[in-house]
Amino acid sequence: MSRPTPVALFDLTGQVAVVTGASRGLGQYFARALARAGADLVLTSRNRATLAPFAAEMENLGRRTLSLELDVLSLESIEKMAADAEAAFGAIHILVNNAGMNIRKPALDVTWSDWNQILDTNLRGTFFVAQAVARRMVAHGYGRIVNIGSVTSVFGYAGLAPYGASRGGVRQLTMSLADDWGKHGVTVNCLAPGWFRTEQNKVLYEDSAWVEYLVDRIPVKRPGEPHDLDGAIVFLASEASRYITGQTLLVDGGISTGSTRATVAPKK
Repeated sequence: MSRPTPVALFDLTGQVAVVTGASRGLGQYFARALARAGADLVLTSRNRATLAPFAAEMENLGRRTLSLELDVLSLESIEKMAADAEAAFGAIHILVNNAGMNIRKPALDVTWSDWNQILDTNLRGTFFVAQAVARRMVAHGYGRIVNIGSVTSVFGYAGLAPYGASRGGVRQLTMSLADDWGKHGVTVNCLAPGWFRTEQNKVLYEDSAWVEYLVDRIPVKRPGEPHDLDGAIVFLASEASRYITGQTLLVDGGISTGSTRATVAPKK
């Protein structure tokens, strides 16, 4: 039996990818990378109207695109999204579980409500979206699920206690789901970005001393750019990663090596 060429392993033509949290930030970059690799898209957001400009951009690439409302805090909303995606496109081949949020506070100031909001969105939501889509993938005997974690999935940072707990949970969840669904042809991996500028953390990047401190700790000596994630997301969504499951892929410029030590302290 002939095997596909290395380039063909990354070709997503004919695949359907659901990307949650696609109205802005890294979600859009993930979706754009998959579309450029050939995938058709199901884009989701709590407010469907916010997806319109990006959906038009993807359609201009020649991709079939469906925009759906999704509130990951609602099981009814999750189930409806999965059912509507399947009704529109048939089989769902790829899920990028990207929807998430953060509240940055010192641990002593975190409230009960803060904790619930972060964990319910980032961890519970990730599980039930994966479950709803995986039911359909299992029925077809194929699927690629990419849960979006963070460098905080493996490292602790002050001011990020509930967020780090949620992202660490995503890493552990990924391993459990991989063990559950591997026999059905469904792989589950975690893509963990390092320090990328997003809506959630953009205020940090306004502090030049903090940026200098950060860069000093990153072996490649720069924060991440969104396109640095393109290869990783396509890899984990494609046949190129067919024998990889339950893994966390850190795309962080090497900060998780812990081999560098800052020489510039951030201003108080």
